[in-house]
Amino acid sequence: EVLETEFRSSKGAQMMNKLESSFAERFDSPFAVSFVNGTCTMHAALEAFGVQPGDEVIVPPLTMSSTSFAVLQANATPIFADVDIDTFQISYESIRDRITENTKAIITVALYGLSPDMDPIMSLAREKGIKVIEDNAECFLGEYKGVIAGTIGDVGSFSFQSSKHLTSGEGGIIVTKDQDLAEKIRKVQSLGYAGVKANKGKITKRDIQHPKYKRHETLGWNYRMPELCCAVALAQLENIDHLVKRRIESADIFSEATREFHEWFIPQKIPHDCLNSYWTWVCKIDRDDISWEEVRDLYIKNGGDGIYAAWMLTYLEPMFSELKLLGREKFISDRNLQSYRLGLCPNAEYLQPRLMQFKTNYWYLDDAKKQADILFKTLSELK
Repeated sequence: EVLETEFRSSKGAQMMNKLESSFAERFDSPFAVSFVNGTCTMHAALEAFGVQPGDEVIVPPLTMSSTSFAVLQANATPIFADVDIDTFQISYESIRDRITENTKAIITVALYGLSPDMDPIMSLAREKGIKVIEDNAECFLGEYKGVIAGTIGDVGSFSFQSSKHLTSGEGGIIVTKDQDLAEKIRKVQSLGYAGVKANKGKITKRDIQHPKYKRHETLGWNYRMPELCCAVALAQLENIDHLVKRRIESADIFSEATREFHEWFIPQKIPHDCLNSYWTWVCKIDRDDISWEEVRDLYIKNGGDGIYAAWMLTYLEPMFSELKLLGREKFISDRNLQSYRLGLCPNAEYLQPRLMQFKTNYWYLDDAKKQADILFKTLSELK
């Protein structure tokens, strides 16, 4: 259908409209705005919040650095809160301790498919007048106390990058229940066009061709998701329940196969009132006599697919230690710049070198079973 339009802008944004309306309905939100990726989603939300240079945004360090990139792209300061030692999620207590008069937003991350403990975070944010973005790039249809993760904060951000539950190669989407906020996000997404609205992503041919038409109501970016990517994401959305179910089933196979080792090969803790959608299945090595490399190498030797490490903590990346922030460092106070070093988030620093991520996107469960058996053999040899 997309190819038949010959990519004519006069044909509108048919797939984008279908994707956004369908995603909004499935994720119990009245508004959804699609994006070219799942990083500019958060940048757009911060711009829509009115975040300015000198403002602070609290983020976890144990995640893909893109979460902090979005803060820097808005000329704001990333403030790193520590994580819970058992769930690996951003800690409410650490968020509370990091809040200052300059805090304008909090970005939580549903790491590995599990929602953080959102109730106390939202209560604190409402008390302080702080906006909340749920970075749900790794969590599709996960639940927190019976509510779909990503629909609790002011906005929820999702990614369609190639490793995610739904993928169109690249892409992203924001959901929100706030119409005014959705309209501001749309204008950031679409070059500040005057004619776009919360549920309208395309200006009309009749308007744009008129010589007196004033297009740009505000500064904006060209963050619109291409029609081909929207078409692929829409097709994936139609199969979302199956795609998520397969990941959960694969994770359950890994968990069951390794049960006798959980005293030291400890899976991510899942609170009883949460549903993990398992972007990956994750364990921490809680022994000092076995190294990460030793487990990885033996697993591969035994026929395993390989193991992913957790990302280097964002504030320990060279971009922070060497202040290669493309000029954004001028917006960050000396006190905050000096905080980007070892000791800032002790739990995250303990966990990062010990976490092992295992794939869950095995569309044939026999493949997951084979890998789980290999992991069992590997852990048995290390015991």
